[in-house]
Amino acid sequence: MFVSTHLISEFEGLIDEFTIIEHGRELLTMDADAARDRFRKIRARFAEIPKLALAGALNVKQNGRELEILANGNSEKLLAELKACAPEELRCEALSLEEIFVASDVLKKAKA
Repeated sequence: MFVSTHLISEFEGLIDEFTIIEHGRELLTMDADAARDRFRKIRARFAEIPKLALAGALNVKQNGRELEILANGNSEKLLAELKACAPEELRCEALSLEEIFVASDVLKKAKA
């Protein structure tokens, strides 16, 4: 069955495969479970933000002493780099399909 919607959260548990389309062009097609495994949000809090390379991060946001990093298949490498700097807190979670859709602007840059 094909469903076109912006209300992804209402269908999240029913989706096996999804495609993000923008202006009639396919940005991303993936198995839903593979996408949840691949795209991760990493949050880290430090006493003082260290100098980090964070190579391969799709997006990095800093808010005070906290970093939020969007990872595309390389979360283990990014987590290792962050752990080496002794964060006060470090969390990693899968993005929902809706969050992947919202991040599609970042994904366009990654494909370019």
